[in-house]
Amino acid sequence: MASENNPTFMGVDYGAKLAGTTAAAMVKNNTLQVWQSARGQDADEFLLQLIQDERPGVVFIDAPLTLPKVYSQAPYTSNADFFYRACDREVQAMSPMFIGGLTARAIKLGTILAKQGIAMLETYPAQLAHLLLPNERGYKKDLATMPVIAQLLQDQIKYTFAQTPRDWHQFDALLAWFSGYRHVNGQAILYGDAHEGTIIV
Repeated sequence: MASENNPTFMGVDYGAKLAGTTAAAMVKNNTLQVWQSARGQDADEFLLQLIQDERPGVVFIDAPLTLPKVYSQAPYTSNADFFYRACDREVQAMSPMFIGGLTARAIKLGTILAKQGIAMLETYPAQLAHLLLPNERGYKKDLATMPVIAQLLQDQIKYTFAQTPRDWHQFDALLAWFSGYRHVNGQAILYGDAHEGTIIV
């Protein structure tokens, strides 16, 4: 497992397969580096290759890794929640069913990495932004506010950003990484039910 002096974990903002919106962040050479897929590039192949190259022990990803618990129960009951898990409701995240294709890709990716001894855990950058930047209304709204918001985040992280994030996907990758840092150092908040799925922030 990572130590504070050697954080070998990665944060990932996970996007549509070919949109160029998947970004990852990890400490390398004592600075926080960011990588991003290119438009038209297979995001899953990009991520798998990056993980092979950088060898994080844990990947904290902004994507559902489980389904609502009703789908593991039989018979179904009509009053069960078929759309949301408890953790989704707590952080006001989208339903794993609504973004079904992305959910399926993330679960498959986690399965591939588990065979390689790399854990994948779920996070939700928007919730960390809400906790760390409660008065910042520019988040994900106006790219012109990025330098200011990035500096607010940088002020709370001991590793220097290798570069100012260029877009909100890179910024969310940094937030995903910081959730991992908080988790490793016993500072994270866990949302949801361990039997159904938890979100680490």
